[in-house]
Amino acid sequence: MTNYPVLDALLANNVQWSTGVDNSDPDFFAQSAKGQSPKVLWIGCADSRVPASVITASKPGDIFVHRNIANQFHLDDDSALSVLSYAVEHLGVEHVIVVGHSNCGGAAGAYDAACANPDGSATSPTTPTTPLERWLTPLTSLVRDLGLTTVPRDKALPLLITESVIRQVANICATNVIKNAWAEGKNVSVHGWLYELEDGRLQDLEVSTVPGL
Repeated sequence: MTNYPVLDALLANNVQWSTGVDNSDPDFFAQSAKGQSPKVLWIGCADSRVPASVITASKPGDIFVHRNIANQFHLDDDSALSVLSYAVEHLGVEHVIVVGHSNCGGAAGAYDAACANPDGSATSPTTPTTPLERWLTPLTSLVRDLGLTTVPRDKALPLLITESVIRQVANICATNVIKNAWAEGKNVSVHGWLYELEDGRLQDLEVSTVPGL
């Protein structure tokens, strides 16, 4: 017991879950401890409503995961690059999926920031100063690039979220990790999906990039 009800509930749920798994598949944990060989790298949002394993009904070991605010893939982000490198070069992942979702708070924040400073002036009082604002800077710039500062919020956000996924797919394909994998003949493809919070369904945005194309 931790004296924190929320944490106690998590620990109790873990005992219940692990016991259930052990009863249904006694060898699962022993085999899991030996290593992992997922075929999918999921790059998603840190939003608590979009847990990769839960919404895809996957088991531990099925999906290698990297999550951050607004499912971004910055080309200068060593955290994301190291995950991509490890997944492709060491785990043999075959599919990299960028997954955005509806009603994304990060996208909303970027939209609001762009609307507060539509011309991107460096002298504006809304110039990024916090880690979150700096992290969202490329997404904020995308709002301006798409001309969404004059579009109502409820219309702009779905467009921004979708276009952002497409841009992250392009960013991943531009990395040396993916370029080298393709040059070496590895079968690694990059995809863009969208998760709708309103109905729990995943949508393939049909922007997949595969070796040789």
